[in-house]
Amino acid sequence: MTRVVIAPDKFKGSLTAVEAAEAIALGVRDELPDADVVLCPVADGGEGTIEVLENAGGRIVRLSVRGPLDEAVDARYVVLDGTAYVESARACGIEFVTPSPEVALGAHTWGVGELLADALVHGARRLVLTVGGTASTDGGAGMLAALGAGVLDAFDSPIGLGGGTLSRVAKVELGPVRERLGSVPVAVATDVTNPLLGPDGAAAVFGPQKGAGTDEVAALDAALGRWAIALANAGTPEVANLAGAGAGGGIAAGAIAGLSATAESGFDLIAGLTGVDTALIGADLVITGEGSLDEQSLAGKAPAGIADRARRAAVPLLVLAGRIRLDSARLTGLGVVGSSALIDHAPSLDHARTHAAELLRARAAVLVRDWASC
Repeated sequence: MTRVVIAPDKFKGSLTAVEAAEAIALGVRDELPDADVVLCPVADGGEGTIEVLENAGGRIVRLSVRGPLDEAVDARYVVLDGTAYVESARACGIEFVTPSPEVALGAHTWGVGELLADALVHGARRLVLTVGGTASTDGGAGMLAALGAGVLDAFDSPIGLGGGTLSRVAKVELGPVRERLGSVPVAVATDVTNPLLGPDGAAAVFGPQKGAGTDEVAALDAALGRWAIALANAGTPEVANLAGAGAGGGIAAGAIAGLSATAESGFDLIAGLTGVDTALIGADLVITGEGSLDEQSLAGKAPAGIADRARRAAVPLLVLAGRIRLDSARLTGLGVVGSSALIDHAPSLDHARTHAAELLRARAAVLVRDWASC
């Protein structure tokens, strides 16, 4: 019996990873009705992680928190085997705002701290923070303040919220945060390698996505520099130039410094919970995909992680994506034996997004038919 492992990431704006896996599975069964089809939807620690963990048996906890611009937002996190997985974007995601210079300077991470605090109150034995897709560039200052930290100016007054306010930060008091955390370990799940500061830092690379122009990027980078100094003066690890500290608008820096968090590969962490490694043992074929397969996909994203595992297990790999921006040489280098982009089989981008499930089923069937006939 042919064994097919289906392990896609989300198709952003169209399908969750779980929905994508289900659609691909229908296409596989259209061509191989007797196949043993194993669904292992995956994530890399960014948006969509919660759905994947829920599918793996996690329990969803819902609550209202303070959003990136102070309005209440309905957020949630997931608990699995005593670990609370908190997706930053659920509290301060860019989908909650309209990017603008004011948003870039004012958005904050207070709600993320509320999610972490709730998980602690309810007995989480470990915290995992995923950091992609945020509207904020506040270095995690809002998150730490929500957990009890004093983020203070030179007159010992709270500086307020938002990355722009960090231009006034003089010191950080972390005692209340450490007392609240106790011995609970914290991990930051990210595959981004950007430092906190500089031309590859949080403000320069991610700030424009949030509405920051040239002036705002410069102001935020300088403010994050003051934040890094204040954290270091509080006796925390140096994060200014640490690889990955710039993830999530610098929330990773705040977690590493203020919560003593360890940085872990988002994909490896989540993949380890989905059973994909076990599923690949003895598999005949693996299918992965995501909304856009491009150069970023090669930098620790889920499809590249699946490709690496498939290559090590000597399992042929098929790839489906909304669009593919890698040439044939790149795909071959990933071990891909067949690929298809939905946009190439749709009259428009809107059609591809609206009918993604149907297109995934149809294209999966074609790829599997071609593979089986070789």
